This record gives sequence, structure tokens and C-alpha cells, in this order.
Amino acid sequence: MNEEIDDMNQADSDDPVTQEHDADSVSKAEPAAAHQAVVDQVLETRDEEIERLREAADSADMRVLKAQAEAENFRKRLRRDYEDQVKYAAVPLVTDVLEVRDNLLRGLEAASNSADAGGLQEGVAMVVKQLDDFLTKHSVIQIPTEGQQFDPNFHEAISQMPSEVESGMVAHVAQVGFKMHDRVVRPSQVVVSTGPAE
Repeated sequence: MNEEIDDMNQADSDDPVTQEHDADSVSKAEPAAAHQAVVDQVLETRDEEIERLREAADSADMRVLKAQAEAENFRKRLRRDYEDQVKYAAVPLVTDVLEVRDNLLRGLEAASNSADAGGLQEGVAMVVKQLDDFLTKHSVIQIPTEGQQFDPNFHEAISQMPSEVESGMVAHVAQVGFKMHDRVVRPSQVVVSTGPAE
């Protein structure tokens, strides 16, 4: 019986129709496999390209965000500079007005030493008060100096001398200083104490 089966298989393999069918299956399988390989390669290339484009898009997003942050910082800096310029625009004017104030005070001092200068003294005192009110209105205030510790941010030391006040304290004010808002317009010119004389 086994011999009959072998003979039948042999006969089938010798049959030209069977041989042609097997050849067709092999020939159809080869293009399908080649086609699948091409499809796989195209898909892999596409995935790599998508990943590359995604990275490029992320990088571009980061650059845009950084540029926006820099632009915002630049706008803030410009706004702050503009506000400072507006806030301190009157500094040159104030400096000149302070010179006038000093001259008025000198006139008052000279008038106080004269016997019949009562009217002049009174008039000059009124002008000084008016000028002081004008300065206060524009946020120009006097820097406190009497009995203060010497501070190089607000005071300009013109000399040192022994005094009854402690060393490092302001002993005498030669010229009053002023500040506008938080900025020193003119530092106070002071004599700094070196302590009591021995």
C-alpha cells in the first residue's frame, strides 16, 4: 500500500500541471515578498522623516518662545527706561534752581548782619519759602545731615575736623544736599567729625 502511495506521489510530481502550479506559487510569492520589503522600507523612511520633522518643529517652537521672551524683556526694559527718563527729566532744572536757593540764603545771611535790612530780609525769606514749596511739590526734598552718620551715598566730605560729636558723624554742613524721589540730585557737602579733640 505504501508503494502505491509513493507511486501516486511520484505520478503527481511528474504531472506537468502540478509542476506548473508549484512554479506559479513560487513566482507569485517572490514578488509579494519583494513588494512587502519595499513597503516596509518606505514606511520606515516615512517614520524617520516624521520624527525628523517633529524634532524640527519642536526646535522651531523653542526658538519662537525664546524670541518672544526676549522681546517681552526688551519691551519691559524700554518701558522702565522711558519711565525713568520722564521721572527724572527735571533734574537739570532742579540743579539750577538749587543754585538760586543758595544765593537767596546768602542774601538772607547778609541782610541779617545789616541794621536796617528788615524789609529785605523778610522779602528774601518769603522767596526762599516759596522756592522750598515749589521743590517739595516736585518731590525734591532736603537730605537730612545734622546729627547724621556720614553716608557717602548722600554726603560729600569736604574735610574732617575734631568735634564734640562722635567720629564719623556730620560735624558741620557746608552745603545742603537734595534728592528727587530716590535719586540724589546734589549730595550734601559736609565736614566729618574725627571725634573730640584730645
